[in-house]
Amino acid sequence: MATPRKKSPAGSGAAAGTPWWSWLAVAFIVILLDQFTKTLIVGWFQLGESREVTGFFNIVRAHNTGAAFSFLAHAGGWQRWFFVGLGVVATAAMVYMLRQHGRQKLFALALSLILGGAIGNVIDRVIHGYVVDFLDVHFAWWAPLFPGGHFPAFNVADCGITIGAILLIVDELRRVRRG
Repeated sequence: MATPRKKSPAGSGAAAGTPWWSWLAVAFIVILLDQFTKTLIVGWFQLGESREVTGFFNIVRAHNTGAAFSFLAHAGGWQRWFFVGLGVVATAAMVYMLRQHGRQKLFALALSLILGGAIGNVIDRVIHGYVVDFLDVHFAWWAPLFPGGHFPAFNVADCGITIGAILLIVDELRRVRRG
C-alpha cells in the first residue's frame, strides 16, 4: 500500500518541490544582468553618447529621473525618494505574493521578473539619483508617436518588468479560460 503524499503547507510556495524563495534567484539574475550592463554603459559612454548597432537599434547613455516614459522627470527632485519608497513597498508586496502563490509557476515567474526589474531601478535611484537607460529602438514610422521615431530608451530592468507584466496578463487570461 502506497503512503499518501504530504501536502506542502499553505503558502509554502513549493512549485514541483521547489521552495518559494527559489523564485528570488530569478529576480537576482535580473538584478545582476541589469547592474552589470548599466556599469558597462556608465564606464564606456558619456551622457547622450550613442552608437549605432543596426538601422533600428542603438546603444545610448540616457538618465531618467522620472518613471516610465520620463513621468515626473522634471518634478524637482522629490520624485527620486518617492520612487525609491514605491519600489520598497512593491518589493515587499511581491515577496509576500511569492510566498503565498509560489506554486503557480507562471505567476511566480512573472512576479520574479518584475521584482528583479524594480529592485534594479531602485538601486540606480539610490546610487545615482536617476535610472541609467541605454537601449534605443527606433523606426521612422514611429515618428508620429515618439520624437524622431525613437522609443524612449530603456534597460534590462525595464525588460524584466515588461516581460513580467506580459506574463501576468497571459497567466490571468489562462486562469479566466479555465474558470
